[in-house]
Parts: sequence; C-alpha cells; structure tokens
Amino acid sequence: MTVAPNLPRIQVIHGPNLNMLGKREPEIYGSLSLDDIDARIQKCAVGLNVAVDCFQSNHEGGIIDQIHEIRNTHAGLIINPGGYTHTSVAIRDALLLLVFPVVEVHLSNIYKREAFRQHSMIAGAATGQISGLGHEGYMLALTWLVRQIIDNYPATQENPA
Repeated sequence: MTVAPNLPRIQVIHGPNLNMLGKREPEIYGSLSLDDIDARIQKCAVGLNVAVDCFQSNHEGGIIDQIHEIRNTHAGLIINPGGYTHTSVAIRDALLLLVFPVVEVHLSNIYKREAFRQHSMIAGAATGQISGLGHEGYMLALTWLVRQIIDNYPATQENPA
C-alpha cells in the first residue's frame, strides 16, 4: 500500500495464530479471516484520514522487531498480541519504548476465559485495552487512537501525527 506522506500512520500488529482466524475456534474468534479484518481496518482508516499498516507474526521476535521499527515513523499502535498477551515480558518491554498511544485489542473477552488468559502482561504498557468486542474492537481502537493523536499528540519530528 502506498502511504500519503502527510497522513498520520498507525500500526496494527496481530500476534500468533491470528493468521488462522475464521478457521480456528470461530465460536470464540468469529468467522472473519485476518484479511477480512485488515480490509475493514483499512476502510475505517480511509474514513478517518489516516494510513494504517497491518502486520502479523507468529514469532515473538518478529513482533518486537516491528515495534522497534515503528518508533519514529508512526503515531499510534493497535496490538493484539494473541497468546503472547499472557507470557511476553519482552513485548511489554518493547512497548515501553514507544512515546505514542498503544491500544491492546482482543477479539474475545479474556476476562471471561480460562484463568491463565485473564492476566495481560501487555496491559501495563498499553494506554488502553479493548476486549471481547470481536473485530469491531479494532475499529473502536482506531477511532480512539485518531482522536488521541489529534487532541494530545501534536506533530513533531519524533511523532509525525
């Protein structure tokens, strides 16, 4: 996707197994594929006048590398760390490097699931969290992020909002 240089950029990071959406436990995660969700995110971004880059990795290091990569190029992050939500101190530490807002998103309500899923290592490093609203959680996160970028994070060389 070609990104207009004057639009704020928001990164979406999808963690492990999210590439299997629509196939894996649709009763929990819904029937949309990751491509379907990314297309809906892109459509929402056009309406909000922002550019969105979507990335998915099943590897913790790939997610961390992507977080490092966007430090000086993006104005916000939406992250669904998947199973790393509950285990990754390393992703949490990478998020602490960011100076812009971060929204943690989960398709299912992690607080109504198994006990081990009810704790997020990521929550303390995120600005906010949306859990249990299915794919619409991404659109809500995007809309909120855009408002935060406009209201609270004026454009600077480090934050190209």
